[in-house]
Amino acid sequence: MKILVIGGSGLIGTKVVALLRQKGHQVIAASPSTGINTITGEGLAEATKDTDVVIDLANSPSFEDNAVMEFFQTAGRNLLGAEISAGVKHHVALSIVGVDIMQNIGYMRAKMAQEDIIRQSGVPYTIIRSTQFLEFIGGIANQATKGNEVHLSDVKFQPIASDDVAAFVAKYALAAPTNGIVEIAGPERFDMYDVATRYLKYINDPRTVVPNDQPAYYGGAVPRTALVPAGHAELGTISFGKWLSTQLQQA
Repeated sequence: MKILVIGGSGLIGTKVVALLRQKGHQVIAASPSTGINTITGEGLAEATKDTDVVIDLANSPSFEDNAVMEFFQTAGRNLLGAEISAGVKHHVALSIVGVDIMQNIGYMRAKMAQEDIIRQSGVPYTIIRSTQFLEFIGGIANQATKGNEVHLSDVKFQPIASDDVAAFVAKYALAAPTNGIVEIAGPERFDMYDVATRYLKYINDPRTVVPNDQPAYYGGAVPRTALVPAGHAELGTISFGKWLSTQLQQA
């Protein structure tokens, strides 16, 4: 199969490209640096020609409310328009668990708009909603830091390793379109403050985690269970401890 991976040079994209090439597929790793740009439309017609599957893993360079909405709407319309013209058989996109119940947050509104464009396009699709990546924990702790304290709530958190995310994306890309949503998550559920505490302890970070009763994400208040699957989800196999030990070995 010929498969186009938008965002093919990113954290998930590089892993997906490698997995699909190992399986013998013709894979194009697309990004503006390779002359394929979903915002300007540059290179899309040529890249989607004779393509069977398009995987959209691109992310906005800005998380400001208006900028991120503009990014996902423009990129989605340009990309799906090219797919329709080329007769692409399957569009796969990575989204976020709970995106529909966090619409008070600008980034989540933009991701929901992206999903709506996909559903309305007529291109057969699979939307994969994922929980947060284990690789995000350090950044979440940094954003919540005040002085030497990390202020986080007991919002439920079920992070998944990027290797597991890539494996699921590759799996669904090679399967028939679901024309619906599937959810993926890590194998363990924590309170957000608890997983941050464990992470900082493992890396010998002296900051102290201070639990609070203000569940928030991306700067907005969220229900305590917004970030975890409400029903069935496929679970990754890489535990927090296994992932962390791997990170320390690579450091």
